[in-house]
Amino acid sequence: MTTSTYERLSRADPWYYTPERVKEIEPLLDRVRELKRKRDAYLLAHNYQRAEIFEVADDTGDSLALALKAAEVKDAKVIVFCGVHFMAETAKIVNPTRMVLLPDLSAGCSLADSAPADAVKDRIEELKQSFPDLAVVTYVNTTAEVKALTDVCCTSGNAVSVVRSLPNRNILFIPDRNLARHVANNVPDKNIIAWDGACYIHEQITPEAVQQIRAAVPGMKVLAHPECRDDVLALADATLSTSGMIDYARQSEAHEFLAVTECGLSDLLSIEVPNKRFYRACKICPFMKSITLENVIESLEKLQFEITIPEPVRGRAERALRRMFEVTGRDSMPVPPQVPVE
Repeated sequence: MTTSTYERLSRADPWYYTPERVKEIEPLLDRVRELKRKRDAYLLAHNYQRAEIFEVADDTGDSLALALKAAEVKDAKVIVFCGVHFMAETAKIVNPTRMVLLPDLSAGCSLADSAPADAVKDRIEELKQSFPDLAVVTYVNTTAEVKALTDVCCTSGNAVSVVRSLPNRNILFIPDRNLARHVANNVPDKNIIAWDGACYIHEQITPEAVQQIRAAVPGMKVLAHPECRDDVLALADATLSTSGMIDYARQSEAHEFLAVTECGLSDLLSIEVPNKRFYRACKICPFMKSITLENVIESLEKLQFEITIPEPVRGRAERALRRMFEVTGRDSMPVPPQVPVE
């Protein structure tokens, strides 16, 4: 066991990441690194992953950051995505010539599942009868098929600016009703029509839990994800994406924070910003936590489970993702190499 591995992991959870546990984890970490070299693989990990996954990730981030990183991959044949299914699909959308692997096919997303493509298509057709100028804005937490039906995608960090940039007044926002409400509150001149979906993990976080911790830690900064309920966001000092929370914590003069989102982010914050303290009003996502070192190893050994998307669907979904950057005036998404990997 190396001291640095134990020091980093124990910051996330000293009760779980004991010296004995870390000693068991280290051979698995070494095996992942060995297989990454053998398979010429690049490993992306979402901010909600298990802390030990961060140790072998080439990049960590939120959905936007990981989409950018996936598009940039050109010196690796394989992308291993430690996240949930729609995220691995996004990596394939933006870099179609790489093999994209999801270590566990059970790593789904209740929010993405709340918007089946057939139902979305029907709803769009219905609404366009009443709102001819309708624009469809889709959160990246959706399937490739839904992205393919979309005018422009967004993330939790840029949803407000994406909607604000559109000339259309009437917006169908898919699939998260809480994020849609957050957008509507910030862009009152638009008619936001919300799809009735939600992340059940964020829905479980209550204002009572936030207030209880805030009362016990005066002066603490509360950082909340916009997928949370309105009554939770009302208590936050800042409403931010997961990457936004990390940047805020690093730059803030405050030393104590409450991260109101999935618990993996608190682990990452504790590791990456060790000079500050992070409390939890969070819930654990079983889909995110289904990714383990063991199934990452199996995925690399067997090259399973490969993500495939029909080209017509992939191409339309890519256009919606690229338009996200165009309408917000941000740096464009890199164009990946077009020569297929043998």
